[in-house]
Amino acid sequence: MKFKIILENAEEGGFNVIVPALDGCFTQGDTEEEALENAKEAILCHLEGLEKVNRIKSFANANLRELEVAL
Repeated sequence: MKFKIILENAEEGGFNVIVPALDGCFTQGDTEEEALENAKEAILCHLEGLEKVNRIKSFANANLRELEVAL
């Protein structure tokens, strides 16, 4: 499976990773490489948890879109 992620510089240093397709799945790392490795682990753990409660959905054909919100 492939997942789109959001990789951003953390204000306090390092990197944050968010996985939009998996509600509540996020992680961080001191380096970009570490953050990406941690993201792989977080995704696997998240999917294992969903599998235990029979909630895995297929996001393979999902569309990632941008939505602009005025603040």
